Amino acid sequence: MGETVYDLAIIGGGVMGLFTADFARRRGASVLVLDQWRIGDPRAASFSLTRSIRNDYLDPVYARLAFESRKLWLDFQRQTGESFLIECGCLNIAKASVTPALSETYAEESFRVLQGLHLKTQAFTREGLRARFPQFEADLGRLDVEAGFLHVPPITEALRTRLRDAAVPIEENTAIHRISRRPGMIAIDTAAGERLAQRLVITAGLGTNDLLARIEGCDLRLPLRPDRPSESKYLIPPPDKRGMFTPDRLPVFAYLDVGIYGHPMLEGKTPGVKIGYYNPPDVRTQVTSITSVQTFVDECMPALRDARVVDVQGADQCSYDLVADDNFILGAIPGLPGAAVGTGWRGTGYKFAPLIGRTLMELLFENATVEDISRFTPQRFEVSRAG
Repeated sequence: MGETVYDLAIIGGGVMGLFTADFARRRGASVLVLDQWRIGDPRAASFSLTRSIRNDYLDPVYARLAFESRKLWLDFQRQTGESFLIECGCLNIAKASVTPALSETYAEESFRVLQGLHLKTQAFTREGLRARFPQFEADLGRLDVEAGFLHVPPITEALRTRLRDAAVPIEENTAIHRISRRPGMIAIDTAAGERLAQRLVITAGLGTNDLLARIEGCDLRLPLRPDRPSESKYLIPPPDKRGMFTPDRLPVFAYLDVGIYGHPMLEGKTPGVKIGYYNPPDVRTQVTSITSVQTFVDECMPALRDARVVDVQGADQCSYDLVADDNFILGAIPGLPGAAVGTGWRGTGYKFAPLIGRTLMELLFENATVEDISRFTPQRFEVSRAG
């Protein structure tokens, strides 16, 4: 009967699961990580080269949580000695010939939210924008100062290294057949045999419902659906212009009213300026002259007109798990005491990963969380059994 009983088992070894494991093992817990693929698999939602880190949300709850998470990223960067957080700011732009009601644009509305939270911002007129960021042709710019982007590969590697050094087992390519309650523990029947733990976290992205269906007596199903950008391109400027598009000169940028976001080029690490065109779930996109990455460049970023354009390959385009009500799903799993789920990150979740990891650890080990997560509860999707 000498089978190991872990303090915590985590199913899903993306960035959310790895941070949960890291916070739990820092607390002294014995942790097991299970993944159906492999850590850093290109099919996973947390696979890419770069991800934005910004506070400029229309919802002040998400804006504040993003800022709190940024503090944890800075802590993690200090602890690991890595340099993966590129602090270049995030610039939201708007142009009257594209979106005439400038005061109602995402740039203006998110700027007001940041000001309300007393976060660092800068406002640019058309002339000020041309002087500071000549790459853009727009009527206004609103800069979220304490923002930028994350270089993802070293983050995944740093998390793996920390867990390996702490002797946390990670079982990759492991299928889960069934999850059931035992007295005082949870049994996970895997293709490699049974694993036992006192607590369970599921951070499996779009695979979450498949796992919930394998929990005995759990009727919870979550309204998740996959999404990804319509287009995702790298624009490679000619050599004499490359200096204009590195993070010391170019911030992360967005025109979310028309579904555009972009990252500067990271010399030697990314091919060029990354620009995506998509339908952000939390923004009312407008029908405008901008219908693609190229039309955005022509209209708002003429300095890139002579750039060579290549498709962003595979999952580096970013894959999203959208939720019907457009809120994260984070909380206890109904009907399975000692278990919690985190999913539904809507393509915006990566920046929140250390905060999510800490919160899941708190939920299961401390029965209370620093952050109020009541609006994210999975119970909101439970089907009532009232007759």
